[in-house]
Amino acid sequence: MGRGDDAPAPGGVMGMAGPLQPDVVVNGEVIPARLVAAEAQNHAAPSGKPGFAWTAAARALAIRALLLQEAARLGLAPEPLALGPGRREAEDEALVRAVLETRLRPRPPDEAACRAFHAARPDLFRAPALYEASHILLPAAPDDAAARAAAREVAAAILGILADEPGAFAQLVAAHSACPSAANGGRLGQIRPGDTVAEFEAALARLNEGTIAPEPVETRYGLHIVRLDARAEGAVLPFDLARPRVRDLLERAAWAHAAKRLVTKLLAGAEISGVEFPHAA
Repeated sequence: MGRGDDAPAPGGVMGMAGPLQPDVVVNGEVIPARLVAAEAQNHAAPSGKPGFAWTAAARALAIRALLLQEAARLGLAPEPLALGPGRREAEDEALVRAVLETRLRPRPPDEAACRAFHAARPDLFRAPALYEASHILLPAAPDDAAARAAAREVAAAILGILADEPGAFAQLVAAHSACPSAANGGRLGQIRPGDTVAEFEAALARLNEGTIAPEPVETRYGLHIVRLDARAEGAVLPFDLARPRVRDLLERAAWAHAAKRLVTKLLAGAEISGVEFPHAA
């Protein structure tokens, strides 16, 4: 039989199917250890514990096999969807989706449930925050390794100075920033979601007012030394405005719970070796 959550993968390291790593067998269908090893590359594991990734991969492939077996039992045919320009679902993905659509019938949330959820978790339904920020831009194209390396050295020097003299920000902007905002002390004014690139917005969201990011923020424009000058949290949206998002969250949760129940049922009726599932008989 397989291992529990805390057991290391027998033999080898993650991504290498050693002689002691077992195949996974699901109702007689063999999933070779080499496929589990390949899938393990897609699963995170604590440092020095590759067995966690192996177990997660083996469970994922076993559940996928169960769902595909259920598709065969139901006589479903794959109908891949277009996912974007030049991209379509794989047939196995289409079959898994068909099983879920056929077997799951989660109850849609009613008005009372939506209102109660909104009232209990108002912080989930705020208008976007506004930021006031300043930065120093050290330009470097993403594909110019030498320029990026040089910019990192300059950024490290600037951050070293700011650690001792935060008030030197404006002087360092004037000396180093390639952004037009340098004429205004690096100040960018109010920033709304979508006004800047994702990496820059993510850095602002992590900062406290009046602080400078401890590491340079890398974007397609180069490296940025970022200071958050002010943040205005968005107001809680009234229920009438938040209703679509509330309903979407509850519908997604209902589908997730229904899918979990289906997988639990399939596991209860399956014969599986090579990996164990928590609380499985």
